[in-house]
Amino acid sequence: MSVSFKYWDDCVDPEDMRSMWMNAAVSKEWIDAGERMGQKVHLSRDPDGEPYLTQTEMRAVAEIIVQRHFNSQLDPDMLCAVAEIASNRILLIENYDKKKKERTAGLMQIAPEVAEWLAREMGYRNYEVEGDPMLLYKPFVNVYFGAAYIKWLSSSDGKERSEEFVIRAYRGGIKKATHKSTADYFQRYLSVRDSLLAKRAEEIYDDNPLASDGLRARMLKAGEECTFWDSAVSAEDMEEMWKHPDVLKEWAKSGERRGRVRFSHDSEKRPYLSRVEVKAVAEIIISRHFSSRGVKPTALAALAEVCSMRFVNGIRSRTGLMGIDYPTALWLYKDVGCRAYKVTSVDDLYNPFVSMYFGAAYLAWLSEYEGRERSHEFIVQAYLGGPENVNLQETGPLWNKFQEALSNYGDSKKDQGSCCIL
Repeated sequence: MSVSFKYWDDCVDPEDMRSMWMNAAVSKEWIDAGERMGQKVHLSRDPDGEPYLTQTEMRAVAEIIVQRHFNSQLDPDMLCAVAEIASNRILLIENYDKKKKERTAGLMQIAPEVAEWLAREMGYRNYEVEGDPMLLYKPFVNVYFGAAYIKWLSSSDGKERSEEFVIRAYRGGIKKATHKSTADYFQRYLSVRDSLLAKRAEEIYDDNPLASDGLRARMLKAGEECTFWDSAVSAEDMEEMWKHPDVLKEWAKSGERRGRVRFSHDSEKRPYLSRVEVKAVAEIIISRHFSSRGVKPTALAALAEVCSMRFVNGIRSRTGLMGIDYPTALWLYKDVGCRAYKVTSVDDLYNPFVSMYFGAAYLAWLSEYEGRERSHEFIVQAYLGGPENVNLQETGPLWNKFQEALSNYGDSKKDQGSCCIL
């Protein structure tokens, strides 16, 4: 291995260094150790001279990566616990698995092949590692791809996966996620995670004795900037929103102004769309691109309600407003010919218009799945759970959730025949 780092500045870019200095816990730790802003910051070293991250530094890197690239959908504590077990936070560590014939590198022990696959196939392209696997030894790059892999595992094979499944699969692969060989690893993970949480809670309590769990979450997110419509969607799409009479009325009432329209935020500062906004986006997308396909705006809006609870960034493993993942969107773009919006990375799918567009495209494609016209219930079940998992023998919970959501957009539930999708 030819890579070697002496300073933080050797392995992170200037923007990441600024973010580290802006972290209150890190800046205090660095200043107490004699580091000064504007000068190179020394990496800590173990007795063998190996550079490592302190727990404070590791926590900061995890928080920055999650907030910057995963829209706070992942838990930084999970990343910290995995790094603690995988590498003991040693920066330049590498291992070789003889059974898998796989080399893993860095804080999160990511295989270069996995990182390249995540970038190439899954759209995680904020850091380019193809052709230069040594970049995986850089802390922000390594944690980014470790987080991306965890995000992918959380919905592997189209299923919502538990924390235990994700951690055991991270260690041994999906096939070993339920095998006895990974059981001890998960127990160790729980012990480390709980220890880190207890330490973190103690630190926050020391700084603020009135801190509660809710306050803890708010403190960790303090300093996040508000998210605006104008920074998330194109100027053309914003103009269409301003032209929509219901949106115009709602935005005027809440005091929004052109160039700086705020998303609504919940108590955890997660941006979401109002039902008026969701329906407006659906109507604009359909009138522009799917008017001949007969897709109903209310159906799209209801699916957004079920998939993401109208959160801009999605919930759990579902990406964006419509829960469309990058491989599906890329396939619709390349193979099906749905090219009104370009999708070059997973980040594009956090744009409500892009997510709604590919959601509508997928819905239209499912309506003629395997060359025959499909029922409304099939389409809904297939959209939410995958066409291979549809069971029309009995009314399932996904269809019931859809019908309930549909009622919020003016479609009556009493007559199922009126709940048209197409």
